[in-house]
Amino acid sequence: MNRLFFKFLCLTIIIFNFSYFSFTEETKIYLEKIGTFQCGEQPKQVLFSPDGKKIVLPLLDDQGFDVFDVSNGKMQSRICPPNSSQKGFAEGLFIPEKNAFFVSQMTTGLIYEYSATDFKFRREINTHGVWSKFIAWSPEKSLLAVSNWVSNDISLIDYETGTVVKKIKTASAPRGMIFVDEGENLISLSFEGGRIEKFSVSSGDLIDSIYVEKSAMRHVVVDSLFKTAYVSDMYHRNIFSIDLDSFEIKNKIRVFSNPNTIDLLDGRWLFVSSRGPNNPTDYTLRSPENGRITVIDTKTMTVALEIQGGNQPTGLDISPDGKILCFSNFQDANLELYKIILEK
Repeated sequence: MNRLFFKFLCLTIIIFNFSYFSFTEETKIYLEKIGTFQCGEQPKQVLFSPDGKKIVLPLLDDQGFDVFDVSNGKMQSRICPPNSSQKGFAEGLFIPEKNAFFVSQMTTGLIYEYSATDFKFRREINTHGVWSKFIAWSPEKSLLAVSNWVSNDISLIDYETGTVVKKIKTASAPRGMIFVDEGENLISLSFEGGRIEKFSVSSGDLIDSIYVEKSAMRHVVVDSLFKTAYVSDMYHRNIFSIDLDSFEIKNKIRVFSNPNTIDLLDGRWLFVSSRGPNNPTDYTLRSPENGRITVIDTKTMTVALEIQGGNQPTGLDISPDGKILCFSNFQDANLELYKIILEK
């Protein structure tokens, strides 16, 4: 009997140890630099094409957007939309199911549609807003949402007709947005109003709101289950995690100065571009210190990795296969590529 008990005890210890080491095996993340490449003036955003072969860079202080070929590390072309002499190209969006690419132009209140494969011009759409910036897409509703920075509203646009079907009034200076609840609702960030707002798409009514005093909310992403949203706040240098069921801040972490664009990898690794401290003379001038790229482990809301960027890292995106990080340095007029390595 004692011998049987001893065997059982030994087997239990072996199983426990195997389980412990299996479940506590940690994944580590590394970044390996591929290169730095020049582009047009003031790259505001970077976007991988759906096939991962191209990177598109809307240019704020140049005439249009650049198309970069990932395979050979060369700038493929400069695309100049109508009214390109007025510059002000802020944000872009790929819609794979429509084979479409959209780019916004702040100075005109227009967005332009191109084919996503060969960047052939299709049409321009008037948002009827002032200083149009960010573009979001609802496949369920076939709606585009465009945030209008100066007119303090969002234009909801029917994709097929290109007409504005509704204007939603927001808190001051709306920027980042994302559709949730299968397109029924829209989350909008107020940069100057310090609010994260949730609106009904059908009625345009405000459903809920989170207020953080003096905050400057910029960009929002959600996990694949649409349970948690992550928001960058430039003023407080915070990244917030938001419970979408209760619509409350459940956690936060402080990063480097002026966090801008964020992106989520594998539902766990949150990449953040922080442009660095403002120039004391004018925030639009070169920063006195270069910016940083921070990787946050959202399981623990701790910093897993941080690397140096150029002057004012702004745009940031991860390739569709999760293997390459790209970010733009606004004042250096270039983009940087890094290989993403995950090891257990």
